[in-house]
Amino acid sequence: MNHGADTETRILEAAHAVFVRRGTAGARMQEIAAEAGVNQALLHYYFRTKAQLAQAVFARAAGHLFRPVVDVLVSDLEIEDKVRRVIAIELELLGRTPFLPAYFISEMNQHPERVLQLVESASGTEIATSIPRVTEVLGRQLRRAARAGTMRPVTAAQFLMDLLSLCIFPFAARPMLMAVLQEDAAGFERLLDRRKRELPSFFLDALRPSEAS
Repeated sequence: MNHGADTETRILEAAHAVFVRRGTAGARMQEIAAEAGVNQALLHYYFRTKAQLAQAVFARAAGHLFRPVVDVLVSDLEIEDKVRRVIAIELELLGRTPFLPAYFISEMNQHPERVLQLVESASGTEIATSIPRVTEVLGRQLRRAARAGTMRPVTAAQFLMDLLSLCIFPFAARPMLMAVLQEDAAGFERLLDRRKRELPSFFLDALRPSEAS
């Protein structure tokens, strides 16, 4: 048995749990060590700083998110099925890693090149080559649907921005939305569960041409 790998995995899972509870800014290395069942000296042996640990947790989560989404978007699935699959993947992962959007946005603002490197190394995917492929496949499908009259004209870039933002925004803006909607944590989780069921239809309805046109 590889005890080193097991210890590192326990630390990453503990950090994940603490980041979910406290956010990356509020998390403390002492609490993460206690959660993992290790002392702080051992924690610092694997991860010298909280920033280094946060990057490792982010890379681990991003690796699970980016590759499946790209695989779905470049597949032969119909647009409707792609929408449902991407929403399911995004909301399932973000439900388990709600700290990820805020951490991602913070890091993108400060070190955009670092985040892209993290996603690429974690997912084994070259963003520079993946995104053109995604937009090419989506663009072809969207143009075909527009010509057939089943969807209104929309570019692949707008499609992706709309789809991803509708998935990510509730998690990125969670504190603000909880305050505005006057929901506690349990109530907000119920809203997110309902969103998983309603978002695919909402998004696809928005793509359909209006009767007037």
